[in-house]
Amino acid sequence: MAEPFKPTRQQLLDAKGSETVPDIVARGLGVLLVGINPGLYSGATGHHFARPGNRFWPALHKSGLTPRTLHPSEEQELLAYDIGLTKIVKRATATAAELTDEEVQAGGARIRRLVRKWKPRTVCFLGVGTYSQAYGVKKVRVGLQMETFEGVPLWVLPNPSGLNANYQMPDFVRLFCELKTSAGIGGAAHIPAS
Repeated sequence: MAEPFKPTRQQLLDAKGSETVPDIVARGLGVLLVGINPGLYSGATGHHFARPGNRFWPALHKSGLTPRTLHPSEEQELLAYDIGLTKIVKRATATAAELTDEEVQAGGARIRRLVRKWKPRTVCFLGVGTYSQAYGVKKVRVGLQMETFEGVPLWVLPNPSGLNANYQMPDFVRLFCELKTSAGIGGAAHIPAS
């Protein structure tokens, strides 16, 4: 693998407002992971959870969802492990606090359309507050929800960003293990239907 791209300070600043991070989706995946929105590092690189130190990629591996820790530039490989990846809001910002209620709610509607189109078997939001904001749900507990989302099991987990100090790596690994068991994925590679 080539040396990963490391954006300069100016490239990070220029990434603000960009919509460069693509959805990683295919029909009938075991789980669609839904992040909040790209940070500036992700906006500059064009890859999900790209900032060094983000716990997403190591937690996926430690939970057994991927056989090794993938680099963000290898995000397309998630499809082989029955996992899709998207964001509620496509716009890159320094923090999620910069998002407006209107764009989070519009993003929430986009996710509903995406789930109806691609039909994942489970949906998992990575960001409790943003899930609540997008869908007007007052009290959200971490984990499997009682209600479904577009007819499929719904999980809501914490945002794995290093800015989220309330949860540490062992917490993310445990939660991803629970998701893996519930969704029936992990282990052997899955080749999604096109």
